Amino acid sequence: MVKIKKAIFFDRDGTLIETFVSKNNKPIAIRKLKDFRLIKNTKLVIKKLSKKYLIIVITNQPDVSRGKNKKINVININNKLKKVFNINKIYTCYSHDDKNYMRKPNPGMIFSAKKKFNLNLKKCFVVGDRDNDIKCGKKAGCKTVLLKKKYNNFKFSNPDYAIKYFKELLNIIKV
Repeated sequence: MVKIKKAIFFDRDGTLIETFVSKNNKPIAIRKLKDFRLIKNTKLVIKKLSKKYLIIVITNQPDVSRGKNKKINVININNKLKKVFNINKIYTCYSHDDKNYMRKPNPGMIFSAKKKFNLNLKKCFVVGDRDNDIKCGKKAGCKTVLLKKKYNNFKFSNPDYAIKYFKELLNIIKV
């Protein structure tokens, strides 16, 4: 069997599942399983992409270390995500310290996956809805795709691609 050496790293909140948007137009991660809603067309797209790529989720969940959410809630949401999609691995950083190597925009979660799965990062993609997702992908040497939202402006991260609809990934990442 040939080892897969490429992956797509997806951010979780705002990329695969819907977030809430605050009054000052900032995304807020869901905190309870009852609020779990998929972004449109994610199931179809990930099913196609998983034929040629490992599917890996990298997510910052700082609300746990800030005392605004419980770790069990994050784990339950991640487990639901695993049931819905063919996900090879979910990496979660609970820290709110920007110096933490595992916290995006730092590339620690991607480098952990590189080691575990023997990935060629030049053939990998990072897909996210925030500057930190794109910066993380760039630091790791991956191609980057920003999912445009009302709350992002990606002027600081310069993604390789920017899309409005999740389904547009299939025009960028060929399977």
